[in-house]
Amino acid sequence: MLLYTLIDIVGYLINIIVVFVIVQFVLSLLISFNVVNMQNQFVSAIWTAINALLDPIFRPIRRIMPDTGAIDFSPMVLIIGLVILQKILHGFAMASLP
Repeated sequence: MLLYTLIDIVGYLINIIVVFVIVQFVLSLLISFNVVNMQNQFVSAIWTAINALLDPIFRPIRRIMPDTGAIDFSPMVLIIGLVILQKILHGFAMASLP
């Protein structure tokens, strides 16, 4: 039962990371198309905080991935990897239940 609880907590953390990746993606699009302005302190603070949280996670993925030019596939690779990890952990949790 304890293992199931720990795996459930890890699953929640994975979901939070995925939400941060999606927020970063949407915010980068809004910044690119000048919908929001980086001169705004609130937008700048959110952008800096999200990048500070996600860059250490993206850095190893970007080192492994080939250079694709202007398109960065590391968020997609991270989300796919996290979903696979979540499914594997969920399978372990289900197998540990009586």
